[in-house]
Amino acid sequence: MARIYTDRDASLEPLTRKTIAVIGYGNQGRAQALNLRDSGLGVVVGLRRGGKSWELAKSEGFEVYEVGEAVARADVIMVLVPDMEQPRVWREQIAPNLKEGAVVDFAHGFCVHYGLIKPPDNVDVVMVAPKAPGRAVREEFLAGRGVPALIAVHQDYSGRALQYALAIAKGIGATRAGVIETTFAEETETDLIGEQIVLVGGLMELIKRGFEVLVEMGYQPEVAYFEVLNEAKLIMDLIWRHGIYGMLLGVSDTAKYGGLTVGPRVIDDEVKQKMRAAALRVKSGEFAREWVDEHSKGAPNLRKLLESARSHPLEQVGERVRKLIFGA
Repeated sequence: MARIYTDRDASLEPLTRKTIAVIGYGNQGRAQALNLRDSGLGVVVGLRRGGKSWELAKSEGFEVYEVGEAVARADVIMVLVPDMEQPRVWREQIAPNLKEGAVVDFAHGFCVHYGLIKPPDNVDVVMVAPKAPGRAVREEFLAGRGVPALIAVHQDYSGRALQYALAIAKGIGATRAGVIETTFAEETETDLIGEQIVLVGGLMELIKRGFEVLVEMGYQPEVAYFEVLNEAKLIMDLIWRHGIYGMLLGVSDTAKYGGLTVGPRVIDDEVKQKMRAAALRVKSGEFAREWVDEHSKGAPNLRKLLESARSHPLEQVGERVRKLIFGA
């Protein structure tokens, strides 16, 4: 069974009288910096001077420094820049300015797990990974709630690394909802596998293929769009709130029977084996090597794939339908 920590298991004490440097002020950086400050902790922000986030962070009341100076001033460093930017920022600005005994926190284990970043032995290395976008991290905090998170300890130099991770989780509001203890390997691999075979890749392809089948059979594209995409959100909302069985209780008996009898014929053991093959590519590091190589070349294949997704008939129809629903 997973170990789950809540507010009563965590204290902000390990972070009091310490300076926390949040590196990056984007999706997660801004939300976590604001939440930590609102929790009464001392936060500075490390950014590239002249970047678009510099003035925003200053306007919101933070002391803002270039990354190297922020790291040198800090006891806790939260690395919240995008994965593919992290190795360069680490090499050029973070590593040369780390204090012995500092705590380094990541929101995703990718760069550490795959060896793109190799922290020195004399620092704590932890991870607090909120399981929601930054906007939700901030909104839930302001509402007196929190989003769940995963926490992990990669390196425990001080003997208090877990307490530091829990304190960060409490500071951003995650322990209000509950945090699950994991490892950098498990968080990284399950995150990538889930994105590829279900959340982004699998779901996207399932919707596209369903749309194509309906249109090829002569049904109106707009009707097909509603059936395979628009209603997918309604079903996912039910699953999110009530679970799969709860969703089944919330749909018609015809939908129950059709889904339970036909679904396994479409998403069958052959599909499961393909999912397993994709998962093994992640676990072996093959996907990470491919993505690092792709990014180093300027991501030309990614750009082509994005254009292909944008130009798919599903998206062309979707633009028209969404204007009707949501306006221009």
